[in-house]
Amino acid sequence: MSRLWDKGQPLDALIEAYTVGDDPTLDQRLLPFDVQASKAHARMLRSIDILDEAELSGLLRALDDAQASWEAGEFTISLAQEDVHTALEAFLVERVGDAGKKIHTGRSRNDQVLVDLALWQRAAVEEARTALLTTIRAFETFSEEYRETPLPGYTHLQRAMPSTVGRWAGAYASLLRRNLPLLDAASAVVGESPLGSAAGYGVPNVLGIDRAMTAKDLGFSGPILPAEAAQPGRGKAESTLLFALSQIATDLGKWAWDVCLYVTAEFSYFELPTAFTTGSSIMPQKRNPDVLELTRAKAAVVRSALNEVLAIASPLPAGYHRDLQLLKRPLFHGVDTTMAMLAVAERVMGGLIVHTDRCAAAMSEELFATEEAYRLVREGVPFREAYKRVGSKYSKGS
Repeated sequence: MSRLWDKGQPLDALIEAYTVGDDPTLDQRLLPFDVQASKAHARMLRSIDILDEAELSGLLRALDDAQASWEAGEFTISLAQEDVHTALEAFLVERVGDAGKKIHTGRSRNDQVLVDLALWQRAAVEEARTALLTTIRAFETFSEEYRETPLPGYTHLQRAMPSTVGRWAGAYASLLRRNLPLLDAASAVVGESPLGSAAGYGVPNVLGIDRAMTAKDLGFSGPILPAEAAQPGRGKAESTLLFALSQIATDLGKWAWDVCLYVTAEFSYFELPTAFTTGSSIMPQKRNPDVLELTRAKAAVVRSALNEVLAIASPLPAGYHRDLQLLKRPLFHGVDTTMAMLAVAERVMGGLIVHTDRCAAAMSEELFATEEAYRLVREGVPFREAYKRVGSKYSKGS
């Protein structure tokens, strides 16, 4: 089967490879959602008599076959097919003939990719939410276990005030939990269906497609209206999700920085199990916290994915532009990276060893200087005077 846009003219091989890019690989993860959307579209086409009952039944069976082929790792997208939409249509034509040629009626690759990505994003948000909650529970379990274990609190990487290991871990649990509303926003922003917006300007009324029907079938609140709003919104959903994930990643990057510091010999508050570390190729005694350093770096990777999406989509005028094809890679990479970071954080928190003796030994007298100043305040000493008295006690050279 030829490309969906092919009109018979030759295409330069270099130009073809360049414009197709890595879509055949990236689009593999969209197949289940293209199947889901195609089923809804086929049912709608039956309702307006573009398809008859036998054609609909054949298409639905063939779409199930495509899904099964994908699940078995056998569904392929060739360079010539370019994307999942052409590959799936070719699959359908091969199995059901003319009915497969009819299914593109009333839609464009432009609204197909939009609806696929919206459905994919809804699923990705739920997977991220589940992983985030699981990781939060790991932090909360650790926090409860070491609730009373003392630990210095730091500002400017200097010992500042008394805290506990439990409060340290609890703070990260709280930070991570505050990202849940951001995931809600990422789900809400794909709450309306782009299917039927076609190339960005809808479908001629003569066809009579029912966008409300497909929207309901796919679990959307309704169609994006007007159709002209669909394409200019490209990048909005992607950046909303990546912003939520960048906040999760940033929290985990800060956490990883803390643990990197606390597992050093100079601190030794914590220790990573040997199975969580790697060795040195030259120093036999070394074990390295690579997993934490990579987590710290991957926080920047997720933020850069957000920046990439914004940089591609933001300058564009209304309507579809091929630039938008390049949104998929940073979107998928940002999601995959964050999911891996969450899994690693959960695993590390479940195995992290706490040296309670080292933690207790670090609780020097000066950590309680603020508390000492407030005791003087309770005795009637003005705060500024109490501050000076206690400060002079701990000044160097005194």
